[in-house]
Amino acid sequence: MSALRMALSLAVAATVFGQRARDLGVPFEGSPGPLNAITDVAGVEVGYSTLIRGENVRTGVTAVLPRGRAGSDPVFAGWFSLNGNGEMTGTTWIEEGGFLEGPVMITNTHSVGIVRDAVIQWMVRRAKPGQQAWALPVVAETYDGYLNDINGFHVKAEHTLEALDSARPGPVQEGSVGGGTGMICHEFKGGTGTSSRRTAGGYTVGVLVQCNYGRRSQLRIAGAPVGREIPEGAFRQQEQGSIIVVVATDAPLLPHQLKRLARRVPLGLARNGSVAGNGSGDIFVAFSTANPQASRADEIRTLKMLPNEKMDALFAATVQATEEAIINAIVAARDMTGAQGHRVPALPHDRLRAILRKYGR
Repeated sequence: MSALRMALSLAVAATVFGQRARDLGVPFEGSPGPLNAITDVAGVEVGYSTLIRGENVRTGVTAVLPRGRAGSDPVFAGWFSLNGNGEMTGTTWIEEGGFLEGPVMITNTHSVGIVRDAVIQWMVRRAKPGQQAWALPVVAETYDGYLNDINGFHVKAEHTLEALDSARPGPVQEGSVGGGTGMICHEFKGGTGTSSRRTAGGYTVGVLVQCNYGRRSQLRIAGAPVGREIPEGAFRQQEQGSIIVVVATDAPLLPHQLKRLARRVPLGLARNGSVAGNGSGDIFVAFSTANPQASRADEIRTLKMLPNEKMDALFAATVQATEEAIINAIVAARDMTGAQGHRVPALPHDRLRAILRKYGR
């Protein structure tokens, strides 16, 4: 893709869904795809259900479909937990069987069960006649109980179905949407963010995050100590929160290689200041859209695999896209007041620009 076409694509995404980190001049390494989103990996679709009601409801559901709403072909996958103070269901079967057999869903901590059950309903509804529907859905969470009435159990089955049925390719909305609606990142408003990278080998790596971790003093953006430069408004004495990261690629990787990819996610978090504190559930899943029909049981399958020696570019792409997706989430989010009058400020864009200039970024 030409530089002009890429610039136009990024401009369209920013116009539709608001400013992103690059619009503010934040420098990042690597070359993004046309949308700078997980949906740059062909076939991947993202959907949301966002719940903002009254003074206390600030929550939702996010759906990532590896082969879109029309696809039911499982994909090779791997997962990794940096710090396990959180939940991602279905991972024991990913570890054992090597396949992700449905969507990846992200919501709040106390809605994992109802989202999981609704995904099963959705998959049963889509089963072919005579097919025995069977599912161990992948549902992950981060805690939104500071801004959301989390024990009001406001996420229902219909919200899960809305997220799944609304999934689309193309630009991805960021900030306070879907499961990221009530989330906080480095004591600024956080939420959902995405980014992608193209490698010299022609492969794409896309990342989607639901970020809800970190203390203000830890936040670094492009190496600048942004959190220390904006100390006012910090309200936590210790880390409370989590981050879920979904990594997609079209590179032909097998499950053990996708686990290796998921293990590189923490390096992107570290660039932004994360220390994976005790209270943070940092859990990641990676999948590949290559090798279609690999799960068919009717015959021996012939697979493609990228040599391990060729994976360095994918590692770098994962680190870079993770770093940018988190900052995109923070930049896109706006001030939010929620449960019990709690207010979380957005990262002030003018202050960010000034800090980047101060530190020569």
